[in-house]
Amino acid sequence: MSIPNAAITIGLFDSGVGGLSIWQAVRRRLPYCATLYVADNAHCPYGPRPPREVRRFSAAITRFLLTQGAELIVVACNTASAAALRWLRAHFSVPFVGLEPAVKPAVQQTRSGHVGVLATQGTVKGALFRTTVVRYAHGVTLHIQTDDRLVQCVERGQIDAPETEQLLRDYLQPMVDAGVDQLVLGCTHYPFLLPVMRRILPPEVTVIDPADAVALQVERCVRSLEGQDSRVRFGNGPSEYRFFVTAAPDVLQSLLVHSTGREWPVERLAWRTGHLALASEHSDWGTRSDGGQV
Repeated sequence: MSIPNAAITIGLFDSGVGGLSIWQAVRRRLPYCATLYVADNAHCPYGPRPPREVRRFSAAITRFLLTQGAELIVVACNTASAAALRWLRAHFSVPFVGLEPAVKPAVQQTRSGHVGVLATQGTVKGALFRTTVVRYAHGVTLHIQTDDRLVQCVERGQIDAPETEQLLRDYLQPMVDAGVDQLVLGCTHYPFLLPVMRRILPPEVTVIDPADAVALQVERCVRSLEGQDSRVRFGNGPSEYRFFVTAAPDVLQSLLVHSTGREWPVERLAWRTGHLALASEHSDWGTRSDGGQV
C-alpha cells in the first residue's frame, strides 16, 4: 500500500525553539508530510507582550508560511494560541491547530484533587485559559505558577544549568508540598526541561505534555484536507523539513541535533515594517520590528 508523500505541507511557528516539541510529535505521527517551522526568536518571549502585538507577529508569520506553501498551520505556542488563534481563524482561510493548557485531562486523572499548572503570563491571562478553567476545573484546586524566565533559559540553551534547576524548584516545590499529582505544561518550551523537573517531582506526579494530542488533531486536519483534494499525491519519497529563525540559529540547531541525531540547515528571516521574508532576499533588513499592523 502506498503512503502519501508530503500530501500536505504543514506550517508551524513559535516564539522560539519551544515549538520543536510539537514538531517532533507531528513528525512522528505524519512522517510523510513536509513541514515549515518558524522560530520568531527575535521577539522571544511572547509571554509578557500585549496580545495585540502577539497577533501582529502571528499574522506576519502566517503570511510568510502561506507564501512558502503551507496548507495547514499549527500555532505551536501557548501564548500565541491564547492571543491570536481566534483572530487568525477569522482572517485566513487555511485550517489552524492551536494549543490550550491540558487542564481537562489533568482534572480527569487527579486523585489528590490538586493540579499544578506551569505556564507563561500570556497563556494564563488569556481568555482561552480562563474558559478552559471555568469549563473543566470543577472540584479541584489549581496551583498556577507563571514566569517567562524558563522560556529564556531554554532559548539560551541553559536547560541543565544550576539557575534553571533553582527556578524550577522555586515553582514546583510549593506544588509538591500542596499534594499536586498532575502537572500541566502550559508552554511548548517546558518539555525540554522534563529531565530537570524529574529530579524535583515525586514519581507519582504525572506531567502532561500536550504535544501528542496536538499531533493527533493535526493528523485529523490532514486527513480532512486530503479527502477534499482531488489531486493524487502519493509516493514514497522523502519529506522536506525547513527551519527558519528571526535571530541567531544556534540553539535551534543544537536542539535539532539532540532530538533527531542529525544536522539541519536553518534559514534566516528578516523583519521590516510588519513583513517577514528570507534575509537573503532582503540583506538590508533588520531582524526586529514592531510587527506592523494587522
